[in-house]
Amino acid sequence: MSYKMKENVFDQFFNNREGLIEQFKKGDITKKEFIEEHYYFIQKLNLKPFKYRIDSFEKGIYNYQYYNMLAKYSYMKSKDPKLQQKHPQLADKLRRDANYYYSKKDKTTLKLLEYLDFANIEAYYVKVKSKGLKDKLFEIVLKDYDNFILHSISDWLADRLIEEGVFIEGKRKSLIDGYINEKY
Repeated sequence: MSYKMKENVFDQFFNNREGLIEQFKKGDITKKEFIEEHYYFIQKLNLKPFKYRIDSFEKGIYNYQYYNMLAKYSYMKSKDPKLQQKHPQLADKLRRDANYYYSKKDKTTLKLLEYLDFANIEAYYVKVKSKGLKDKLFEIVLKDYDNFILHSISDWLADRLIEEGVFIEGKRKSLIDGYINEKY
């Protein structure tokens, strides 16, 4: 008799994430749909971020994705023209929420990188189409892990990466250029 082990929450999270990435790469879903589906799945998991310690890669990536998806979803909703017209205060609140979640994401990124001891990490500015992100957005590649590429515009995080000797000068094309340069 064979027993199948129950999938734990991290397995569910990472399997869903990989599935969405594959759908996006194939062109089956848009960036907007990717964000919405990832956001809804995180909500369905009903797993809040880990508050005190990042003592595993999985916890660090979960927190990063949790805050990143909340930020992107809030930002996307704040740009809805109907919402801006009918409820400008709600649109402003969603923009503030997005900024808050992005700051939490950056703090989580640092905790994850510290947990990894900045080993096999490479960071650099990326070429973007967005005028607002030009010369601001940088990519952090976790070279020991497939498909784990982080992004930020945080000056203090860039300074820390430079201090750790993992930030490379110059601009490069993002490893996920199609995703970061697609509007949503």
